[in-house]
Amino acid sequence: MTTNHPGFSTLAIHAGAKPDPATGARATPIYQTTSFVFNDADHAAALFGLKEFGNIYTRIMNPTQAVLEEKVAALEGGTAALAVASGHAAQMLVFHTIMKPGSNFVAAKRLYGGSINQFGHAFKNFGWEVRWADPADPASFAALVDENTQAFFIESLANPGGTFVDIAAIAEVAQAHGLPLIVDNTMASPYLVRPLEHGADIVIHSLTKFLGGHGNSMGGILVDGGTFDWSASGRYPMLSEPRPEYAGLVLHQTFGNFAFAIAARVLGLRDLGPAISPFNAFMILTGIETLPLRMQRHCDNAAAVAQWLKGHDKVSWVNYAGLEDDPNHELQTRYSPKGAGAVFTFGLKGGYEAGKSFVEGLKLFSHLANIGDTRSLVIHPASTTHRQLTAEQQVAAGAGPDVVRLSVGIEDIADIIADLDQSLARIA
Repeated sequence: MTTNHPGFSTLAIHAGAKPDPATGARATPIYQTTSFVFNDADHAAALFGLKEFGNIYTRIMNPTQAVLEEKVAALEGGTAALAVASGHAAQMLVFHTIMKPGSNFVAAKRLYGGSINQFGHAFKNFGWEVRWADPADPASFAALVDENTQAFFIESLANPGGTFVDIAAIAEVAQAHGLPLIVDNTMASPYLVRPLEHGADIVIHSLTKFLGGHGNSMGGILVDGGTFDWSASGRYPMLSEPRPEYAGLVLHQTFGNFAFAIAARVLGLRDLGPAISPFNAFMILTGIETLPLRMQRHCDNAAAVAQWLKGHDKVSWVNYAGLEDDPNHELQTRYSPKGAGAVFTFGLKGGYEAGKSFVEGLKLFSHLANIGDTRSLVIHPASTTHRQLTAEQQVAAGAGPDVVRLSVGIEDIADIIADLDQSLARIA
């Protein structure tokens, strides 16, 4: 007997989702409730003691949220997932689960500006230190490891530059040091890249972006790859040592290859509280059903726009891995043969002022701080998302003064290019 393995598009629609047992509703219902009735006192005790799975309180879990988690875990090839209020919340819970005061982690210096701020400023209040490495040089990660290092963090497709990272090479360094590799896969989505297949241990997403896809709902998620041994080194006591709040239960010992997702839920989400709303979970679930269709159109449109910009006399450079002469093209073809994504940057010969003028002149494109929408979006990072960074940090993050970031939507390509053309024409 052969086993059928559903394809990606089938999983995007069906994974985790079944007709509602109470009503027969085919679409996953919005369980808009704060809490759930227990069968009896023993049932309640078993739920609170982690001896039985079930719903207690929507801050911790909810049936709509559970479908979302199962679907994304299936798309990424993970063992379990935890959906929360935003991508930043997912990052906070990941590090809360593995870090201790005085510990550090090594992160790629080419990241979303909000992550750079969270890691470099907000995390200091927890006594956590970030050390910045070059994602193009895996050895730079190894050089920053010491006895207090807890993890490596990278983006599979770096924001804002749209450059692919050699996940497997950095995973090899992480494994050599007994450290988990955390990969933000927001920009690529599992349609293009599945980091767990290349050595990652934990994957995170801002669900607000391509997975939701319609710019209408906030959410984040972490996916447990089930690949890391949390008990081997003694570095991760929240998973490997008895938990007093659960009568001495050892999470890794009890839950095995999905212990990380459990720990983030019952030790992080339970107490820190960044819960996703059932309504947002429902909206994001609806968006995921069309993910493969949208992502391919995003990629096709972005490739056409990048090629057109490359030939424009007011554009000094285009950084898009889908271009055959791009330095990142080999990594793109290796990790993401379906396409190079929707987000990329280019430089205007007029620098900072030209960048500002260009985004103000666009009409079809929306000037806002988001990516992954069906609509085409634009931003000038140096004056917005990366403004709080120093000039040197902006350049290091791929957000220098001349840089414009596009998130190419799924509109007709002729209309997208026409809008870019009319706005470039306005620049002196």
